[in-house]
Amino acid sequence: MKVGIFGQSNNEVTIKYVQELVELCLEHEVSIVIEDNFYRSFSHHIHDIKVETFSGYKDLDRHLDFFFSVGGDGTFLRSITFIRDLEIPVIGINTGRLGFLANIQKEHIEKAIVQIIKGQFTIQKRSLLGVSVEGADIELNNLSFALNEITLTRKNTASMIKVDTSLDHEFLTTYWSDGLIISTPTGSTGYSLSCGGPIISPSSKNIVLTPIAPHSLAVRPLVIPDQTHIELQIDSRADEVLMTLDSRLYTLPNKSRVIIEKCPFYIKTVQLKDQTFIQTLREKLLWGEDKRN
Repeated sequence: MKVGIFGQSNNEVTIKYVQELVELCLEHEVSIVIEDNFYRSFSHHIHDIKVETFSGYKDLDRHLDFFFSVGGDGTFLRSITFIRDLEIPVIGINTGRLGFLANIQKEHIEKAIVQIIKGQFTIQKRSLLGVSVEGADIELNNLSFALNEITLTRKNTASMIKVDTSLDHEFLTTYWSDGLIISTPTGSTGYSLSCGGPIISPSSKNIVLTPIAPHSLAVRPLVIPDQTHIELQIDSRADEVLMTLDSRLYTLPNKSRVIIEKCPFYIKTVQLKDQTFIQTLREKLLWGEDKRN
């Protein structure tokens, strides 16, 4: 078995647990390849161990068995920029606080490794959104996709933006708001949820349109089939608006036209035998209640 490893190099907690992960892999005769910048941040702690490294998507072998993301959900989202369409299953180890994607707790790394070696897991396919932009000269660097959400928001103005929205080439409505979130089921527990959007099971074949602080109280989040072709025409009082693809930020000129469709590939995630989406959801919601109390 051979696995890839990625994490945030400026997080001492992450570095501590990735050292444990590396040692466990070697103990169980699992070959590893580590993202180059991340490896440099902690290599002095394992100076007697030589490992392979990679620096990008083109360096990865499609035949890697698994890819470990060590950190939080943000780290997981950055991990998929390496994976893209390689179909390597991603495993999220949570060394932060909340973790819907990184759902293996740091204290359970050894248990997780044993279960994975024994094949005690299932693979879950998660859909992504692809985007193209007309009327704007921007470089997406082959990263024109999002696992969580695509958002359009105002920039350099306190005024709302206007987003004319069409679904399958039929005009739906004009959103007057601070912005619009287009979310996958995976992203439904993120930004969309904080703006009043519904929680959707990862296996659902849907997309959610969630306005951010809409002008009209009658405007509500809308759930649509994930095969829907979405066209968004932006109009702002400022010269520019912001577009995010998960954690990646881009500036678009006003009047840009954004086209969104489901990606032709999936991201595979690993669910251990004792994990379910409902269990994770219950734990995270209870965690939130505990923090408020």
